[in-house]
Amino acid sequence: MDKLDRYRALIKNIINRYVEIFNRDADPDVSELAIFDDERGHYQWLSLGWKDNKRAFYIHLYVRIHNEKIYVEQDWTEDGIATALVREGVPHSDIVLAFHSPKMRQFTDFAAA
Repeated sequence: MDKLDRYRALIKNIINRYVEIFNRDADPDVSELAIFDDERGHYQWLSLGWKDNKRAFYIHLYVRIHNEKIYVEQDWTEDGIATALVREGVPHSDIVLAFHSPKMRQFTDFAAA
């Protein structure tokens, strides 16, 4: 398995675990969805439905593969998907915390781009 195939599989596995954990105490009116687009390298976890007559739409996590690196565009998980990816053996140099501005990324332990 090449590096990017491995990264795709890891990302999907981690997102599926988040969704599974969240669904244990799920609100019946809100669905937890894992959305994967391997062809374009986009991976999301979102909540969708209705709560108290209000629309529930929340993106918990959005990750994409770009320039052979993993870009974490949005992450509202407790420990962060970057931490889970590092635990799975992904080097810090292949993870970009894209929710930080390009100028601030140099101060993280991860790749700037």
